[in-house]
Amino acid sequence: MSSSKNEAAIDFSEFRSAWKVLILSVAGVAISINAALLYGFGTLVLPLGQAFGWTKPELQACITFLFGGAVVSLQLVGWFNLRYGIKRVTVISLLLLVLGYLATTQLTSSIWSMYLAFALLPIVGMGTLAVTWTQLLSLWYDRNRGLALAVGLSGTGLTAAIIPRLLGWGIEHWDWRAAFVILALLNLLVLLPLTLLWFRLPGALTKSASKTTDNALLELPGMSFREGMRSGKFWICNLALSMVVSSVVGMVTSTIPLLQSRGLSASDAGLIFSGFGISLIFGRMLIGYLLDRLWPPAVAAFSLMMPAVGCVLYLNGGVDFHLLVLAAVLVGFGAGAEFDIAAFLVARYFGLREYGRLFGVHQGLNTVASALAPLLFAFMLSRTGDYSAMLMYCLACCVVGPLLLLTLGRVPRFVAPALSAHSLIR
Repeated sequence: MSSSKNEAAIDFSEFRSAWKVLILSVAGVAISINAALLYGFGTLVLPLGQAFGWTKPELQACITFLFGGAVVSLQLVGWFNLRYGIKRVTVISLLLLVLGYLATTQLTSSIWSMYLAFALLPIVGMGTLAVTWTQLLSLWYDRNRGLALAVGLSGTGLTAAIIPRLLGWGIEHWDWRAAFVILALLNLLVLLPLTLLWFRLPGALTKSASKTTDNALLELPGMSFREGMRSGKFWICNLALSMVVSSVVGMVTSTIPLLQSRGLSASDAGLIFSGFGISLIFGRMLIGYLLDRLWPPAVAAFSLMMPAVGCVLYLNGGVDFHLLVLAAVLVGFGAGAEFDIAAFLVARYFGLREYGRLFGVHQGLNTVASALAPLLFAFMLSRTGDYSAMLMYCLACCVVGPLLLLTLGRVPRFVAPALSAHSLIR
């Protein structure tokens, strides 16, 4: 009895030793370019349209360019971290991102200047993407890695709550340029000082780095990049989670118009959708806690199947308010856990040595799936005239994808490479 209690209890020793790293990661995720520009973009649409005459569809394409730049940067950042050191890449990226935001205030009347800015910003700021902060958390947290990732990635909740209001305030008092100045200042005055003060590797890695001029990340246990790319389990993770991501994107972006198409008012649809946000946070914390204590694929499959149940309720719930709220809650439960599960599985099944590059490939594929999913759903909607085909697709993805994760097997145990970091680089 006592042993089960001990297993259920949270070991706070890691949190006591690495609480600064945890706070830094929350701030890093909250201010990261993908989160800040994605959540704050809505505040820019009207002012930019008024200033330059750009249409809403033209401006909406900016997000596609943002995703495209993120795909490129996700492939580069892991290599740069290994070659030059994760902290150095992060600091330089922060400085370049500040300059990039300020340069964006000099947009021309051509919409392509905006597209170019949104494509280049995630590339120059590659070291500030979520892959950096999840890698840092994975280095510091082992027994509580799932929970630490859940807390760190909850920074996107702060983004959604603060960034749109902050940018809207700046635009209201000045003009659209204020939004990019504010984003530059958040990186320069908040994230950069915290990074300089609190960004550090665990003691063992720091000592390893002090003995050699090479990168200490190469001393970590885990698969090489080539081994990871050749691993069938890696591609199972990629396929399974890309299926879930594409379906969640469809449900998130289509829930409110779906509800309104059934005759619900905008206020009722918004109230139902609020259940998504609440369960997203709760689901993220609960799944993070369970990942540390149970077989990870089973926890992942259970949580990522919840949106499938939500799809069934959307298909058969009609206009029953309570059933529709439950559907939104179940979708949010899975959506909140997806990114945490991906980071956890990559670290556990393929090790930390090449985490940056392997997770970069994984997130790059997920980003492509996220970008293509709305196009697929728009096609389905235009052909059928309702959301049934989209919901059936999402239902299938949220059943097949999680079941694929059950084939991953036992979590491997990695041993640190016997070769020196210097020989590994050569």
